[in-house]
Amino acid sequence: MGKIIAIANQKGGVGKTTTAVNLAAALGVLEKKVLLVDADPQANATSGLGVDTSSDPAGTYELLEGLKKAGEVIIPEVSPNLDLIPSHIDLVGVEIEMVDNPRREYLLKEALEEVRDRYDYIIIDTAPSLGLITLNALTAADSVIIPIQCEYFALEGLGKLLNTIKSVKELHNPDLDIEGMLLTMYDSRLKLSNQVVEEVKKHFEDMVFDTIIQRNVRLSEAPSFGENILEYDAGSRGAINYLNLAKELIDKNEKNITHGEVE
Repeated sequence: MGKIIAIANQKGGVGKTTTAVNLAAALGVLEKKVLLVDADPQANATSGLGVDTSSDPAGTYELLEGLKKAGEVIIPEVSPNLDLIPSHIDLVGVEIEMVDNPRREYLLKEALEEVRDRYDYIIIDTAPSLGLITLNALTAADSVIIPIQCEYFALEGLGKLLNTIKSVKELHNPDLDIEGMLLTMYDSRLKLSNQVVEEVKKHFEDMVFDTIIQRNVRLSEAPSFGENILEYDAGSRGAINYLNLAKELIDKNEKNITHGEVE
């Protein structure tokens, strides 16, 4: 059964979509079967993988509205071993339309059950908000990766996100864990970057991934070509960072499975 991981932080510009796209692609390159779910109305993960959103592909909107099943909206092999459920600007209206549904927090979870067994990992890219779509992603997920940029306001709003995760755990999804905090946009030349790394590691210790995503021009260029970083420049620092993150994630989860079997 595939592990569902939401990439979440209500702050914009922290590297959420960059992480969702490139971690998913890196897991695929490492021969894991991956599904990326774009749950952000901005649809940056969709366009960043070369899918034309102006063609109005059926995707997350139709899934949450119950108009289509997950298997009907999956775009196969957008990258090696990586399938995509695309997003579209229409998704912006779904929160209002879901409000009266008594199971509104569980719509994504229920929709993904049908395809969960086909994948090793299902990665959900969320919007920079703590609205109903993000709540659906957290309710559907087994764990959350929280990107934190190595900049001045890094920890601002983090308490609110952690409280939201705690509430979702208590009310909707008792199995929800924090997979890890991921430091992004790191520049070793900047004193501030190093201070943020120290601060986050001091506060959250083992919850922080060893892998740090460094600031990299190639990473920011890749989406404009509709490619993930491994397709765009496999030798770049960004590609190496995300491959290392994927390896760390796989190692951690395979170790947990082994420990679980031993226990």
